[in-house]
Amino acid sequence: MKLHPTFFFRIRILSVGCVAISLVLITKLYLVQIVHGREYLEKADRQYARPNQELYDRGSIYFSSKTGNLISAASLKTGFTVAIHPKDITNPDELYRSLTTLLPLKREEFFSKAEKHTDPYEEIARKISAETADAITKLKLKGVSLYKERWRFYPGDRLSSQVLGFVGFNDNVLTGRYGLERYYNDVLSRDTASLYSNFFADIFSEVKKVVGPKHFEGDVVTSIEPSVESFLEDTLAELQKTFSTKRVGGIIMDPQTGRILGMGLSPSFSPNDYGKEVDVSLYSNALVESVYEMGSILKPITMASGLDAGVVTATSTYYDEGFLTLNGKTISNFDGKGRGNVDMQEVLSQSLNTGAATVALRLGKDRFRQYFKQFGLGEETGIDLPGEARGLVRNLESGKDIELVTASYGQGIALTPIQTIRALAALGNGGYLVTPHVVTNIKYTTGVTRSVEDQGKRQVIQSDTSTEISRMLVRVVDTALLKGSYKMPQHSIAAKTGTALLPDPKGGGYYKDRFLHSFFGYFPAYNPRFIVFLFAVEPKNVEFASATLTVPFMNIAKFLINYYEIPPDR
Repeated sequence: MKLHPTFFFRIRILSVGCVAISLVLITKLYLVQIVHGREYLEKADRQYARPNQELYDRGSIYFSSKTGNLISAASLKTGFTVAIHPKDITNPDELYRSLTTLLPLKREEFFSKAEKHTDPYEEIARKISAETADAITKLKLKGVSLYKERWRFYPGDRLSSQVLGFVGFNDNVLTGRYGLERYYNDVLSRDTASLYSNFFADIFSEVKKVVGPKHFEGDVVTSIEPSVESFLEDTLAELQKTFSTKRVGGIIMDPQTGRILGMGLSPSFSPNDYGKEVDVSLYSNALVESVYEMGSILKPITMASGLDAGVVTATSTYYDEGFLTLNGKTISNFDGKGRGNVDMQEVLSQSLNTGAATVALRLGKDRFRQYFKQFGLGEETGIDLPGEARGLVRNLESGKDIELVTASYGQGIALTPIQTIRALAALGNGGYLVTPHVVTNIKYTTGVTRSVEDQGKRQVIQSDTSTEISRMLVRVVDTALLKGSYKMPQHSIAAKTGTALLPDPKGGGYYKDRFLHSFFGYFPAYNPRFIVFLFAVEPKNVEFASATLTVPFMNIAKFLINYYEIPPDR
């Protein structure tokens, strides 16, 4: 018997439909078991769940070890809430005695809640462990219930706290506050309500979320290396203690890529205990959000600009009288003394203000301003942290020679530390301005991982200039920094200190006895793996940065060289 052609057409349609339904069901199964597996397991555990309860959920943040392993930086912790039902309590004294064997309850607070006889529910303890919850369950206390809860937890406690931020209430909404928690809040937030919808009703909405372009939920992977971060923070804490500074901070970055391996401040705080008698000013990240006049660590940028433009070489000389008068104002070297005929190498080695001023004047206002702006000074770096400041560089536009020369040695313009390290990295990486960043990739809940690193970079000085300024800075370390006593025989280090007067916000001008100390260095000098920036605000009983920051910097450099097994380069 010959079959009608429409029969085969119907068979094909039916087959396509079966395949489509199968794909949808497989997709849903993948979502249930893989993407939302943990959440559905929580839903299934109703022993300790309140009716219509939605357990708090949020994506994780990870540190990355040097071997590529992920270490939890921010996650969720599960525990229990203990609640009483006053209307069901017949003997409050006996109940109190039973519970205090397991919980640290305050007597007055407990009885004030237990006496609310018309109230069906009062919480008396939160975030208790599973072991304690089991022990309370075994007591079979009438009028007592246990409910599962989850909350944000930071396993490293204070580690990288200003980078991570924390989760807290903004009005009545629990959301990311400060740091990565705020910057990547859209990625880390979760829509827990969707987990409790009907299985078949949300099949197509789930499929749409998987393939749609706006499914942003995921976990965040950072470039912060926990051992590096820990060593940096320990070094900063010791530095602050030794010199009784108001604040110290540091950044460790890969100058080739802009990856931040370590970023810390002291004092800091614990995001696990935010809001508990902590100075709220500690929550912000001064390395990104605050600006400072950096002092002499900007002299290498001035010198590199002069080298790149061809107005000076390392052996070019000028006559140093120890001071220079421009527009009716006088600037001088740190000690007020002249050196006579000196070359540009000595300008860096002895940190001569008049020498940096000479380079700036030879460049002229327009070229000097152009170079400083090419180095990104006064613009946002694009780092993936909230609240980045642009810096204050209006003096570059003033047209006055005195403003030009003070900027050449790092006074009169104010920069963020992240902006500063970005500019200084270009001295050693071949002349390129990179984008500093903390996050390397996002692991979406769909199973897809996407890199978020900005690979773009722009050249600001020639590669030959980068090599020459690096050579000059290596000589600074080998011969001039504390008389060359910290020269490393097998590894070349390019570095420079900076000591800046702090501005007086009340009377104008500068304090005579309050300083900001800074230090930067990169190594190995001619193909650097790391650049390190340190600063200290108002160190006590010491004037120059070489006395406060040389030892901490060298300790960090030695740690990194050993930890990453950096081979000798000389």
